[in-house]
Amino acid sequence: MKFRAIVRAFALALALAAPLAHAGSAAAQSSELRPPVYTLDSGDKIRVVVYGEQSLNGEYSIGPAGDIAFPLIGNLPAKGKSVADLQAAITAKLASGYILDPRVSIDVLSFRPFYILGEVNRPGQYPYATDLSVDQAVAAAGGYTYRASKSKIFIRHLGEAEVEYKLGKGKVVWVRPGDSIRVGERYF
Repeated sequence: MKFRAIVRAFALALALAAPLAHAGSAAAQSSELRPPVYTLDSGDKIRVVVYGEQSLNGEYSIGPAGDIAFPLIGNLPAKGKSVADLQAAITAKLASGYILDPRVSIDVLSFRPFYILGEVNRPGQYPYATDLSVDQAVAAAGGYTYRASKSKIFIRHLGEAEVEYKLGKGKVVWVRPGDSIRVGERYF
């Protein structure tokens, strides 16, 4: 009797754990399908709005050193930060003795471009858009040439070495601002 009770309890534990394990793997797969969070860098242009403070509202460019010059608080590092991170940093600086309960909003006006070369119809520089995939980048460049390899692509992220990515059904490869995409030739 005790053996059957143990087997039933074990079977019940396995039945309850299986959907949780499957949900965990599904969550990992869905996170791979999400585009990377956009991080700011030199060359980006943003609009900062501080509600109720018209003199602080304006368009700001992120300089070569990766910072913005903001009134009252001076130079503020922006390189590598998400829009939400920079918004929180400006809010915190303004709240520390300048403005009572500041409300800050930031929009990206222009992103750094990406570059595509190789076996596409119109290689060159193109404006980056959020959630841009390799397929969309190739489409913006007029599509593949007849010699293009459609099974792999090479991407050099800003400041990194070139990496080969395999392409296939259901696989999404995301483009970051400043990326250089190279479409190679296929070999017959």
